[in-house]
Amino acid sequence: MSTATRLDVLQVSTGDRGGGAERVAWNLFAALRARGHRSAMAVGFRRNDDADVRLISSRGNPWVRAWGGAIASGLRRYPEARAAAAAVRAARMLASPGALLDALRGAENFRHPGTRELAAGSAPDILHLHNLHGGYFDLRELPRLTRRQPTVATLHDAWMWTGHCSYTLGCDRWRHGCGHCPHLDTYPSLLRDGTAANWERKQALYRDTRLHLAAPSRWLLDQVDHSMLAPAMIEGRVIRNGIDLEVFQPASRNALRGPLGIDPDAVVVTFAANRYRNRRSWKDWPTVREAVRLAGEALSERTVHLFAIGDDADPTESLGRVRAHFIPHTDAPDELAPYMQAADVVVHAARPEAENGSLVVLEALACGKPVIATAVGGVPEHIRGTSLGDDPTVAKLNPTDFAQADGTLVPPADPRRMADAIVALATRPDALEVMGRNAARRAAAEYGLEGQVKAYVDWYREILSRPHA
Repeated sequence: MSTATRLDVLQVSTGDRGGGAERVAWNLFAALRARGHRSAMAVGFRRNDDADVRLISSRGNPWVRAWGGAIASGLRRYPEARAAAAAVRAARMLASPGALLDALRGAENFRHPGTRELAAGSAPDILHLHNLHGGYFDLRELPRLTRRQPTVATLHDAWMWTGHCSYTLGCDRWRHGCGHCPHLDTYPSLLRDGTAANWERKQALYRDTRLHLAAPSRWLLDQVDHSMLAPAMIEGRVIRNGIDLEVFQPASRNALRGPLGIDPDAVVVTFAANRYRNRRSWKDWPTVREAVRLAGEALSERTVHLFAIGDDADPTESLGRVRAHFIPHTDAPDELAPYMQAADVVVHAARPEAENGSLVVLEALACGKPVIATAVGGVPEHIRGTSLGDDPTVAKLNPTDFAQADGTLVPPADPRRMADAIVALATRPDALEVMGRNAARRAAAEYGLEGQVKAYVDWYREILSRPHA
């Protein structure tokens, strides 16, 4: 343990660029370094040339190292090339007969010898783990790593206590042992049902593992108490994800609409999710698509625009009279923020029990935009919802008084109720103003990156102050 006030923290993440979990890990790594701490990151897929980021190598197999080096170079040059990461995973599997056999029998692949390098050299003060799935980390190293130094793990999904899936989609077999999996095709998918054996293998590993667990939602952290991960938990805390409030902040809606070629009187809806058209996506694009189409019909006297951000355009996609703008995925917050700031409302839909704590929801609130979202997973913890109509189902989900509300929750897979909420907000300028103001105020108070970093640093120091550290 360091005696100085300067901390030494190593973050472990699937990648240094990618989806929400990777962005959370990167933001924390960069913020700690900016505050003078010794901050490093180890990743399975490296896309940046940052000197403090290192690749968890495929040590011991020259062919895989050659593949990995070549494709890693391609990832840095073409960071949006989605096939590159898949090619790295395929190369690692094909080069290892054991990994290929694991895949054929439905076993999760833990054959990543480079994970042992995390224990090389002097130990950091804190080892901070993020998503460990994605084909880069040997979970069998957890007991040894967590004995070496205090270890924090931020939970971004449920994979740690399931037989393979990141989110359970309403299945509760994870509580008792998995097996007979109804969702083998969900990420990370399996060729055969080896979920019972996978669950038992994880359970055995956690008996010798000690973790300080964090989650951005109480919903996700509460699941740990009912899972086979519970014996490994020293303590658990809810630490909300933080966002860059200098980028995501209220701005002049009309000033931003001009460069986008959108009339100030138009209704603008924004939806953002990485690869939302993928059939294995946790997000529910079909519900958003139909909801916006229905809203466009109801708002027949006004022009309705949709900004759908995070996937390529489908030339066959039709949203009726709605003018749809399909924007590719971007990792740059300053490229995403204007599409939120120009909107009237931001919508977010996810499959049942498939959302922990969406960064998009927090970013939209910070931009002063009311959010209409499906009431799944941890989302209700981040939205103070009110109902603008007389639907008793929607009213039950939204107990907040109008004067304090910043959005509306709707049932999952219910495009009609989402459409009704869009129309209600679009036709109530007073609601847009009040709820938008509430959203920006609460995001500034609760969801800034500074607050998240402080919460983790304070926790690190508390952990290190204990005798067992």
